[in-house]
Amino acid sequence: MSQNRITQHPILPVLPTETVEFFWKNETLQANAGETIASALIANGIDIFGYHPKDGSPQGLFCANGQCSQCMVLVDNRPIKSCMTKVQPGIHVMPLDGLPDISQLSASSVVDAESQATPVIEIPVLIIGGGPAGLSAANELGQLGIKTLLIDDKSQLGGKLVLQTHRFFGSTEAVYAGTRGIDIASKLADQVKAQASVEIWLETTALAIYEDKTVALWRTDPDEYILVKPEVLLVATGARERSLPFKGNTLPGIYGAGAFQTLVNRDLIKPADQLLIVGGGNVGLISGYHALQAGINVVALVEAMPKCGGYRVHEDKLARFNVPILTSHTILEARGKERVRQAIIARVDESFQPVPGTEKELTCDCILIAVGLDPVDEFIQKAQEVGLPVFSAGDAEEIAEASSAMFSGKITGLEIAQHLGIDIPPVPESWREFETILKSHPGEVLPIDHSSLHGQVFPVMHCRQEIPCDPCTSVCPYGLIVIDRQDIRGLPAYTIRDDKSCIACERCIAICPGLAITVVDFRKDPDQAMVSIPLEFAEQFIKAGDLVPLTDIEGNRLGEYPVIRVRTLRQFSHTLIVQVQVPADIATQVTGIQLNAGWSTSPVESDQYLETTEQDTIICRCEHVTAGEIRALIRSGVRDINQLKAATKATMGSCGGKTCLQLIKKIFREEGISLDEVTTPVQRPVFVEVPLEVIAKNFQEE
Repeated sequence: MSQNRITQHPILPVLPTETVEFFWKNETLQANAGETIASALIANGIDIFGYHPKDGSPQGLFCANGQCSQCMVLVDNRPIKSCMTKVQPGIHVMPLDGLPDISQLSASSVVDAESQATPVIEIPVLIIGGGPAGLSAANELGQLGIKTLLIDDKSQLGGKLVLQTHRFFGSTEAVYAGTRGIDIASKLADQVKAQASVEIWLETTALAIYEDKTVALWRTDPDEYILVKPEVLLVATGARERSLPFKGNTLPGIYGAGAFQTLVNRDLIKPADQLLIVGGGNVGLISGYHALQAGINVVALVEAMPKCGGYRVHEDKLARFNVPILTSHTILEARGKERVRQAIIARVDESFQPVPGTEKELTCDCILIAVGLDPVDEFIQKAQEVGLPVFSAGDAEEIAEASSAMFSGKITGLEIAQHLGIDIPPVPESWREFETILKSHPGEVLPIDHSSLHGQVFPVMHCRQEIPCDPCTSVCPYGLIVIDRQDIRGLPAYTIRDDKSCIACERCIAICPGLAITVVDFRKDPDQAMVSIPLEFAEQFIKAGDLVPLTDIEGNRLGEYPVIRVRTLRQFSHTLIVQVQVPADIATQVTGIQLNAGWSTSPVESDQYLETTEQDTIICRCEHVTAGEIRALIRSGVRDINQLKAATKATMGSCGGKTCLQLIKKIFREEGISLDEVTTPVQRPVFVEVPLEVIAKNFQEE
């Protein structure tokens, strides 16, 4: 059972867990109680969940968020999404090979209960989404005593925060900057649970919004279909990951970043040994660091743009571990018969076209796609269409960092209260300005000025890009770290004032989300400095007396030097502070440790040609419609996506076009067709698949 389980982690506790037995192809397997079928299968070394009925190609997990249908399996003869369904003791799971055979299901087995009137609940506020935005809004509404129902389709509140083990950026005072995402999720959830006027329904999916301004909900425990009629709807549904078209792009072992983080950080499953990351935004950079913490080698990160779009401190963390970051590169093909075994990458020119002759074959068993997000906004559009008052917050409104989603939810909660006629002061304009700051993109990378560093002991700020972040200024006991700007996007600087100077308490090191602060101490020897460095890896990898390779901010090795001490600060758990002794002339350059934890240090270029996949570039994952099919129809004159649907079934799969519609529009643009000339399909309820029996056994009273 434990072949793919993570048995030690520098941040997450690995605790004994109750296990349950289930069957896969009539073979008995074990799962951790409460985990999904998809996670249990991958933990047992199974990543092929079935074969597509159109072309027979293997299918596996991709999004782990219920947004696609690649993980479909048969559970006791019924097709379900394995990423959204928990393992139950004794269930029989079979791969979905082609279309499911429903001939064995009798009418009585489909609807095994008497028809019942559909419950209709009226409530002032319904919130769809229990992530940072939804929770923050619910907390504000709860404090005002407004009756609110908050639903989420997962079994745990927090949204993507529950996948984030790193410390967050932003404002310490306003959005818990310097705290790990998993801990922020717990804080927000506890706040909302304490509000008497807020009711929480987990494992509850919003299905549709109807003309009578009701919202259809499906609760899985108990299994029931309910209509909710809110006075106001708040959509805080977050975002869905974009797919990426390339040859072999649906092979098992290719994951969205959220699926990868779900496996590694939520379920403590190691799905790969050699990971290739496509996308250099914050999501891709952070996922690479999470992979390293889980003992997975990152063979490379490729980014089509000339520079990564994420925070430079995230990029610097990967550079310290010698992860190749290949900008102006893209993936051309994933190779492997049944699962990923190789990737073909190439350099791209200024028009983002592959440069012939620059192709490289990299050995990898996993490809992580992190090429951007799209808002989950279909509920917003439908509510507006039927005239249901609707607000949005977080990524459903605008894609940004989770810190801004929290503040966005806080503001929106107060706006909803005002809409309901609650007598409260208007939202301060300064709050909206601060929300804009939290949403701001990273600034240019600046050179670090070490000329101002002085004294026997002082911190060195290795952050060199203006981003919204202030934790280091909040923990210095003498207030000696300041931001020389009117808002929190400025670079921090160390100052000596009022006869106070650094005492090497090292709190700034431990709280920094970017691991971008060291403390240099010359008090014992002016020629040999003690440098304290942050490290977020398990203690068994490093101890006093070790010789360790140190790097500068770019990841260049400065040499090997002795470890003098390893410690943690009680209030900042799981961040090791490693003190090393180095010559004075390199003390301020030391930024990180190139920890030798068993990973390779460079991408492995394959010298073995693997058979290419027979699968072409897939645009529609559900129906396996290829890019070639779409282009041929566009070139024949088709300008109506409804015609494409009729000819190919694109957008008609179980995901309802969530993963392919944007790619189809992209192909139109690539073919030189303005989207003004393109007729888009009408999006109809139901937005999420639901077993017919759930609706069939209900009727609505006149």
